[in-house]
Amino acid sequence: MALRMRQSLAELERAFHEESQEDRDRRDALRRAAVDRSRQRTLEKRHRHGSMRFGVLVAVLVATAVLVTIAMFEILYMVMG
Repeated sequence: MALRMRQSLAELERAFHEESQEDRDRRDALRRAAVDRSRQRTLEKRHRHGSMRFGVLVAVLVATAVLVTIAMFEILYMVMG
């Protein structure tokens, strides 16, 4: 009877250790997944902001070119006329 109880306790202890190891592995996997999701969100946000900045830059360059062209023709008109 005592031998059987020792085996049973040993099996329970072994099962407990295996389960605790599985829990640790599961927590680590969840933590890594959360870090990966966070990194992905950061990259998407950075890309979105970069695209917006590029659009603003193009708009400013086009507006500058238009304004300089208009000013140049106005000055040419004043000089010639």
